[in-house]
Amino acid sequence: MQFRSLSLVAIAAVALALPAWAHHSHANYQTREFTHLEGTVKTIRWINPHSWIYLEVMDDKGQPTVWAIEGGSPRALTRGGWKRDDVKVGDTIKVRCHQLRDGSNGCLLGFVTPEGGVEKEFD
Repeated sequence: MQFRSLSLVAIAAVALALPAWAHHSHANYQTREFTHLEGTVKTIRWINPHSWIYLEVMDDKGQPTVWAIEGGSPRALTRGGWKRDDVKVGDTIKVRCHQLRDGSNGCLLGFVTPEGGVEKEFD
């Protein structure tokens, strides 16, 4: 009887831990500092498990570069008050995000300020 109870407790503990284990880490981002970008939205993808904004930003040499910016899931974003048309292709937006550790043009959002809007969390 005691073995059966212990087994049930172990199974319950594993079942409760699976959702946390299934989600990936953000260790590939510099999460202690923000990168500030402003640019034109080239593409926006509301897909699971994370939404993406592809933002064209002028680099230090005045050349356009595209940044891939990872946001929250569509469900999390709508719960946070976002609508799919709050940010559209062609919009100029500002973002505060955590850049990839390797220095490439990728970020974890952070916050978005839409055209003529107020900064809101996009995660």
